[in-house]
Amino acid sequence: MTELRYEVADGVATVTLHRPERLNAFTLTMADELARAAAAADADEDVRVVVVTGAGRAFCAGADLAGGPDTFGDRRTRVRPPGPLSEEIAGFPRDAGGVASLPFAALRKPVIAAVNGPAVGIGATMILPMDIRIAAESARFGYVFGRVGIVPEAASSWFLPRVVGISQAMEWVATGRVFDAAEALRGRLVSRVVPDAELLPAAYALAREIADNTSAVAVAASRQLLWSMLGAASPWDAHRAESRALVELGEGPDPAEGVAAFLEKRRPRFPARLPDGAVAGVPRWPASPDDAGPRQAPPGRTSPDS
Repeated sequence: MTELRYEVADGVATVTLHRPERLNAFTLTMADELARAAAAADADEDVRVVVVTGAGRAFCAGADLAGGPDTFGDRRTRVRPPGPLSEEIAGFPRDAGGVASLPFAALRKPVIAAVNGPAVGIGATMILPMDIRIAAESARFGYVFGRVGIVPEAASSWFLPRVVGISQAMEWVATGRVFDAAEALRGRLVSRVVPDAELLPAAYALAREIADNTSAVAVAASRQLLWSMLGAASPWDAHRAESRALVELGEGPDPAEGVAAFLEKRRPRFPARLPDGAVAGVPRWPASPDDAGPRQAPPGRTSPDS
């Protein structure tokens, strides 16, 4: 990889945006490498948690504007790398932000964003599918799309209102202003703000707490349950999925080990490994439209359309 650094140590994968001379400005190459890094972390049994941060004094200053006024105007004609970036959706080229962010949504392992400085445009949207966002005091955020005449990307029109609520989301998007870490905390975009020097230690301490004390399979199923239920029509959807997951997890080795460790007052050693497909009956999330099967009828209905 040329615009990222990817390292794994002690169960934690660290993804570092690495264009510090350009404040880690986003490019098609970075989009492709982010998608590859997420896939690598998902497939690696040694990875329990992913931490994403930026090199230098910025997290990501947004799209690289080296193309000048045509930066956003050549989406139909620009040459794109092979793979997801060359695909279309509904007849249009896929948004590179979505190509980069959706693989992090699909990860079955917790993702911690350690925002170490300005996170503007795609820098502020790529973190939304990440589970926990911690900001340094120097961090700044901005959903500045309206100020350059475009709409938010990276599937953020789905994620942002669910993370912070529609009123806060619209205030930030409609004004396009840049705001500080304290406002991000008040708006629930981040879960905590720490001094700059404490950012990565705080992120790694949280990652270690997850990796050392929890079942990889249980956390993966829980992550996919929580995110997928944001779009569920009814709590019955959650009840159905949780009931199956509890049965399937209960038949595996991890609950017995967890209870034994609790009773023996020791750290658990969970033996179960993540399968390739569904985890405890919970399917991969988010499913591609091409993978979507028939909708399941809610309780009390004979068909989805009845």
